[in-house]
Amino acid sequence: MLLSEKQSLFETLNNGRDALETALAGVDDAMASRKPPSGGWSILECVEHMVLSEQYLLSRLRIAQFSTDPPHPSREARIAARAADRSRPIEAPSASQPTGRYPGLGEALDAFDAVRAETLEYVENLNDDPRSLTTDHPLFPGPVTCYETLLMMAAHPARHAQQILEIRRALESADRRR
Repeated sequence: MLLSEKQSLFETLNNGRDALETALAGVDDAMASRKPPSGGWSILECVEHMVLSEQYLLSRLRIAQFSTDPPHPSREARIAARAADRSRPIEAPSASQPTGRYPGLGEALDAFDAVRAETLEYVENLNDDPRSLTTDHPLFPGPVTCYETLLMMAAHPARHAQQILEIRRALESADRRR
């Protein structure tokens, strides 16, 4: 893999984590555990989902196989755009549905940081072109390249950072109406 592509992956992976940190600034455990009035996940459940998703996708990267199929740059762009776009809901696969495993936001965020560190280590040690390695993804039919998977992993926290900001606004609005 070209050094510039590796640096780009590091940057996008870190940008997603930074967006998450910004969205979580000032959130305490009480707010994190509250569900929005309209239903859906709590902030804590969003972070747990990100942990589960990252663990699962990293496990798929680790068992990837070489492929001679040519990469699809236009598909890469569509995947990156769709992963970040909250206007189109994406139903989380059952394996990444939150179950309440973390007692607080700190523990969930520590778990996310730990698995994200493993993802960064995977990228650091990757010598092969991630476009020549394929794996599967629960939301895509057929094989996806490891590069496409990494793009999804990079965008995922930023997507949920937007969701967390939406939840915060909903909770704050409900509190003002009281």
